[in-house]
Parts: sequence; structure tokens; C-alpha cells
Amino acid sequence: MSTGRRGDQIFALTSRASGIALLAVMAAIAVFLIWKAIPALQANTANFLTEQEWNPNADPPVFGIAQLAYGTVMTSFLALLMATPVAFGIALFISFYAPRRLAAALGYLVDLLAAVPSIVYGLWGLHYFSTKMDDVGRFLNTYFGWIPLFGGDSVGGRSLLTASVILAIMILPIISSLTREVFLQVPTAHVEAALALGATRWEVIKMAVLPFGRSGMISAAMLGLGRALGETIAVAMVLSTAGGISIHILKDGGNTIAANIANSFAEAGETARGALIASGLVLFVITLIVNMTARAIVARHREFA
Repeated sequence: MSTGRRGDQIFALTSRASGIALLAVMAAIAVFLIWKAIPALQANTANFLTEQEWNPNADPPVFGIAQLAYGTVMTSFLALLMATPVAFGIALFISFYAPRRLAAALGYLVDLLAAVPSIVYGLWGLHYFSTKMDDVGRFLNTYFGWIPLFGGDSVGGRSLLTASVILAIMILPIISSLTREVFLQVPTAHVEAALALGATRWEVIKMAVLPFGRSGMISAAMLGLGRALGETIAVAMVLSTAGGISIHILKDGGNTIAANIANSFAEAGETARGALIASGLVLFVITLIVNMTARAIVARHREFA
């Protein structure tokens, strides 16, 4: 047997073992979460999926995931909605418009945002940004209150919108960096062919760059969404924990699964810990669904892979 063939077999076996190990780890995490959550779910007197109140320390315990899941999905979706266009624009500017020296400096600057710890974002959001968002919230409520998201009678700085903006800033460097790398992998022949046909720079991007990088752009956005779904400290410090689901994102209050775990775990009793683990299981499922959806979307756009 040749050395090359033996090396291919070793690599194939190693890759297969790595994949199986990854699946085993995910299965072990799921089994652990279910095992720890079952006693608390059995003691719960409310519907875990639809109940908005979170009071597992009551006698009897009453808790549900509805408000936490809503806050998690809403803040992450709004963050993705705000960050994705900006990140794509930054990636395009750095890759195709900016001079080389400026592009390198901007790339380093954007990447530095990813190195800032979450607690720094949380402190900044709590002591500075949330106070500025009071004025922004009043402006949106006054002039755009006819839109349900910006409506409501009360406006505050520690709202779902504030948490969404901070999450958008946190995921922007991830999406931008990955998208920039995808754009740099566009075959030179595609770009030169478009230029030879007389295309402008934007037409080159539209005809050669964006179709080639579509799957990579979707993957980058989904990775940013995964980061937003699991963010804990920054959201926990910014949001006030007023109860109830409200479509008005300018209102003080709201909570997310990860933030609730961080704020409650230290003082939780046995049943409350099980309830928090059950909420972690829901977050695990949500993240898994997001990743599977992203893989399905990417698989449908492999024509330029």
C-alpha cells in the first residue's frame, strides 16, 4: 500500500471519528439537560411552554419559558436585522473600494470589536448607552408610534431595543470578518471577465461577487445569530426584568433565557436549578434549529461552491 493511500485512509478515519465524537458530545449534553430538568418539570404547576411567569421558588412552583423565549428570539432577530446590512457593506468596502492601507486598518479596527469582552459592552450599555436610548426611544415613539413595535405608553432605555443594538454591535465583527474572507475568495477570472465586458465596479459585485459568496454570507449571518442567541452578560446587565410579553420593544423590561440563567442561578434552589436547566434545554433546541436551518439554506445555494 502506498504512503499516500495510507495517509488518505488515516485522514478519513480521523475525520469520521471526529464527526462521531461531536455527535456524541451533543447527545450527551441533551441527555444531561433532560435528566436534570425532568424533576423540576414534574413539580411545575403551569404549562412550561406557554406560561409567562417565572417563579420556580414558589410553593408550588410556577414557571414557563414563553417570555424568555420571546425575548431571546426578538432581541437576536432585531440584532441580526441591524447588523447584517452594515456588516456586508463594511466587507464590500474593505474588499473592493477602500485603498489597501485603509482597508487593512479598517479590517483590524472591525476585528477589534470582537475582542472586547461582553462585560465591557454590558457596563457601557448600562451606564451610558441606555441613557442615550431614552431620547431615541421617545423620538421613535413620537414619530413612528403607529408602528406596533415602536408604540406603547411607556418608553425606557433598558428595553429590548437597547439590548438588540448592543447585540448588533457585538455580532457585527463576526459577520463582517467572515464575509470579507468569502469575498476575497472570489475567483479572479470572474472579476476580470466582468470588467472585460465593461461592467462597473458595482456591476462586478452584483454579477460576480455576491452570487459566489451567497452561501458564505448566509453562513456568516447565521453564526452571528448563534452568538446573539447565547449572549449572556451584556444582555443581563442592560435589560430590566419586568415580566410579561410585550410587542412594544421601547418599553422597559424583557428578559432572555441566557440572561435569566446568569441572574438567577446563584440564588436558585434545587427546583429552580432544574427549571433553569430546562430553559437551557430550550435554548439548546432553538440554537440547533437555527443551525440546521442555516445548513439547509446554504445547501440550496451551492452552485458557486
